[in-house]
Amino acid sequence: MTPEQLSTAIVDVLTTLSDEGAITLPDGVPASVTVERPRQKGHGDYATNVALQLAKKAGTNPRALAGLVQERLAAVDGVADVEIAGPGFLNISVSAGAQGAVAAQVVAAGEAYGASDAFAGEKINLEFVSANPTGPIHIGGVRWAAVGDALGRIFTMTGAEVTREYYFNDHGSQIDRFSGSLLAAAKGEPAPEDGYGGQYVHDIAARVLEVRPDALQDPDPQEAFRAVGVDLMFTEIKQSLHDFGVDFDVYFHEDELHKSGAVERAVTRLRELGTVYEQDGAVWLATERFGDDKDRVVIKSDGQGAYLSGDLAYYLDKRERGFDRCLIMLGADHHGYVGRMNAMCAAFGDTPGTNLEILIGQMVNLVRDGQPLRMSKRAGTVVTIDDLVGAIGVDAARYALARYSSDSNIDLDLDLWSRADSDNPVYYVQYAHARISSILRNAADLGFAGPGSVPEDFDPALLSHEKEGELLRALAEFPRVVASAAELREPHRVARYLEDTAGVYHRFYDNCRVLPMGDEEPNDLHRARLVLVAATRTVLANGLRLLGVSTPERM
Repeated sequence: MTPEQLSTAIVDVLTTLSDEGAITLPDGVPASVTVERPRQKGHGDYATNVALQLAKKAGTNPRALAGLVQERLAAVDGVADVEIAGPGFLNISVSAGAQGAVAAQVVAAGEAYGASDAFAGEKINLEFVSANPTGPIHIGGVRWAAVGDALGRIFTMTGAEVTREYYFNDHGSQIDRFSGSLLAAAKGEPAPEDGYGGQYVHDIAARVLEVRPDALQDPDPQEAFRAVGVDLMFTEIKQSLHDFGVDFDVYFHEDELHKSGAVERAVTRLRELGTVYEQDGAVWLATERFGDDKDRVVIKSDGQGAYLSGDLAYYLDKRERGFDRCLIMLGADHHGYVGRMNAMCAAFGDTPGTNLEILIGQMVNLVRDGQPLRMSKRAGTVVTIDDLVGAIGVDAARYALARYSSDSNIDLDLDLWSRADSDNPVYYVQYAHARISSILRNAADLGFAGPGSVPEDFDPALLSHEKEGELLRALAEFPRVVASAAELREPHRVARYLEDTAGVYHRFYDNCRVLPMGDEEPNDLHRARLVLVAATRTVLANGLRLLGVSTPERM
């Protein structure tokens, strides 16, 4: 019996009590109630504070309401006992059979276990990384690659239609500085004062000359290096991301906004809404009206679009493409940008936090031998995606970056994350998956049913050992963890859950023999435990896939 099934049972009890006139709830019976695993042993398998939440509305005290719920809930099939604790908490124990049935449910659901319809029907545009195409992706962008892709997978598992989008900043002065740096490198000259350094600039410049041997003789050599070099750099960025397991559905070019008239369309829309005005020859957006610290220029007095103009056009374009939610992931240096973006959203008549949501990611520091790793050999100034993957591999890099809340700074110890032992969190979880895979291979050799099926004679009531109960309750939590990770935009909840569950599994395995020993005949308990083991592998695999991490069967 899962927390969701218990929640449904409690709602049914409340509905019955309400229909019979035993309680009166002016706002009606809630659609669901919170059911959690208690923190202390001896407090049952699950607990709920529903009586404390509803007693005042019902015109009674919590313990009295708890008593009414207790009597009816105790009679529900699969509920072994219900106790009232403290001011009105309900501690619920479920029968071994009802608890053991979770293992069969997990195995039957397979890759779909953990899915829900929490975001069904919603079209979500998820924009992340969007690094300037003037150099390799630095470590901050890599964090968003791991977190953003994981969040996209989690949204998809909760029913959303997700589009991963990369905003290609190919309009503006940074492209001019980059192409000027390429030209200087091709000539053997130092980079311009405001240009880009690093070996990668020389590498790209050399490749431009391979594609365009006459580039230096072009009437506008810098434009020649721009036309070829930016594309080469972006191709390299996309390849690095692909090798990291991250691919985008849409690569949106900023330059197109300014060429297509999208900026003018956005200004026209805002003028119709009465949220722009003209002053001193410029066009202003009245962002202060919507909570920003001051109004912002959209079109400068010389007729050129200000930086905000591209944001306006891009947001409107997303909404016109039918996206209900536009999520943008930005680095910590963009924190001051949130207010104006939310004001922009409101100026279009939309709801900040719903139609537009901005997530801020904090800094990532790499540490090796106790010392910070500050520079890339190739990029010269920053640590890049290829540096990180080269140091610890894709799996460890993705897991490590998704394991922490995005709003916290993290120090990644490269020595730790490259270890092949249980101190390395991703190894610990993957090893549990591989260990289970080995058990299931051995079971198949002994003639047991395959891991994707549940034997007809499976008896869930046999899974009555304390450690079996702990593992079953952990597996039952997975759908709620996924839903919570989506709702809170926190993929790290999945990673931490996987580590906890791997630990619960190892403790179960140390206390409960799964396969027969020697000449021992296979029995129903072995079969029941193999279903539980197969269910655990399903959950670990589903969780690792949400993080974009592989599920090795041998280690």
